[in-house]
Amino acid sequence: MSGNVDTLLEALPYIRDFHGETVVIKYGGAAMREGGLREDFATDVVLLKYVGLNPVIVHGGGPEITQYMERLGIEVKFHEGLRVSDAETVEVAKMVLRGKLNSEIVRRLNRHGQPAVGLSGEDGSLFEVVPVPNAEQVGFVGSVERVDVDVINHIAEDYIPVIASSATDHGGQPYNVNADEAAGKVAAGIDAYKAIFLTDVEGWLRDASDATSLIRRATVAEVEKALPGIEGGMRPKLQACVNAVRGGAQSAHIIDGRQPHSLLLELFTDAGIGTMVTP
Repeated sequence: MSGNVDTLLEALPYIRDFHGETVVIKYGGAAMREGGLREDFATDVVLLKYVGLNPVIVHGGGPEITQYMERLGIEVKFHEGLRVSDAETVEVAKMVLRGKLNSEIVRRLNRHGQPAVGLSGEDGSLFEVVPVPNAEQVGFVGSVERVDVDVINHIAEDYIPVIASSATDHGGQPYNVNADEAAGKVAAGIDAYKAIFLTDVEGWLRDASDATSLIRRATVAEVEKALPGIEGGMRPKLQACVNAVRGGAQSAHIIDGRQPHSLLLELFTDAGIGTMVTP
């Protein structure tokens, strides 16, 4: 019993400091795929809302998109952590993100006691996107140039926004949008207090094969210096952390979504569990 009380007392100053603040959460990885972790995430987000935070969820769906592409016989390729996306790939991604995953997340949050609203980058022209600089290598992958913060702020007053990372350009061409980038740009656009990225590793590792090489804290300058030498999916996550903090967030966090209640552990305990990027 004493341990439970100590945990609550440890959380109290964080709850007080974060009250009324907006937290952008990039949701993905095992936390989206495994039944128990999905329920943990939903209860964590609902608790954040109950104690006075304003959570905004931005989600991808990479493994699910890959599964559907393989079922349809579509080749799956990545380049520098981004999914290579022809027109067919974009349509599959849009179907999975908006038609399946977004509605599932909204239903789960509703069931746990907080009303949620599903959105994508197309709704209310939420995201203004342009092709990424290396479009010749990755195809229809969009970079978020602008976020219509009024759409999010209006909804977040009464609901939990759940945003799927797809969008169209001015001409109506659909694009895949990397969910890490989208979350970083959303956090910067709405002046979020924190941006949190759930992933399937302990955080940013000096040696990707060694979990004990976790970097627990880094400045934006240190991350920017290291970025050119980072490969794979960690690169867009770290770039998104930079975008969020440069845009005004107090900090950005990369945490292990495979750990139950990882969101609460990172926000409301002294130690935290992942990598924190600060100004």
